[in-house]
Amino acid sequence: PCLHERGGTPVGLWVKGPGRLADLTARAVAVVGSRSATTYGASVAGDIADTLGEAGHTVVSGAAFGIDQAAHRGALAADGPTIAVLACGADRVYPEAHRQLIDYIAEVGLVVSEAAPGCAPTRIRFLARNRLIAAMSHGTVVVEAAIRSGALNTANWAAGLSRTLMGVPGPVTSAPSAGVHQLIRVRGALLVTDGHEVLEAVAPAGTHTLRHAQEPTRPRDLLTAEQRQVLDAVPVRRGARAAKIAHTAGLAQHRVEAALIGLRADGFVEHASGRWRLADLLSVVPPE
Repeated sequence: PCLHERGGTPVGLWVKGPGRLADLTARAVAVVGSRSATTYGASVAGDIADTLGEAGHTVVSGAAFGIDQAAHRGALAADGPTIAVLACGADRVYPEAHRQLIDYIAEVGLVVSEAAPGCAPTRIRFLARNRLIAAMSHGTVVVEAAIRSGALNTANWAAGLSRTLMGVPGPVTSAPSAGVHQLIRVRGALLVTDGHEVLEAVAPAGTHTLRHAQEPTRPRDLLTAEQRQVLDAVPVRRGARAAKIAHTAGLAQHRVEAALIGLRADGFVEHASGRWRLADLLSVVPPE
């Protein structure tokens, strides 16, 4: 293998997209974790990325299944910048199931790889790209990771590069969270539970005020998985048309439109002038 595939300084980086790498990494946070994410993990990753995107921070991840996918979509839902670091050439797509997501990131953010165009993904390239994810970011959040998860490799690189290392706790009985708990207990990773705590951890002292969590008007776990996926893709402030939300969510437009109608009936989203946005939750809190 080449030197850069063993963990040294990259020979070069190939980028695809309209963003400038130096600008996007000036305020970047990596959100990584298990490919076999639980519903809890995917939801938390999406919420953290959404908050980071709203605050103007770039979300960096690897475009894989599970936590990576949720992180990219959370950032896109907030119209925030995101970088996908691939283990194949930047002109290729892996996994193929994420073609729509990766192509969209290339349109609005950046797709990055140190592998030359045309290169196929290999195990050593996955491990090598983990150090790039850590190096591009001021902090790394591990949402879910089993004891042998590849996300722990990214965490080790973050710690070795003196980046802020954070972990999201899960149930003590949950195998997908065992690696995160080990990071917190043994490696001294900061325990974080939402995006505001992540911002507090990576922001210079005094530049970010931690906000208290707001009680939801209706528990998200009452929504179907598809409704949650659509809800995560709806912008917080600037409205978006159903076609864009479908693109971000990775779902067919007719399914997204049906989900949006139900979410509007439940008070989660608003519709005006052909655009959808998250509703003001304070206006729909049920009386006690």
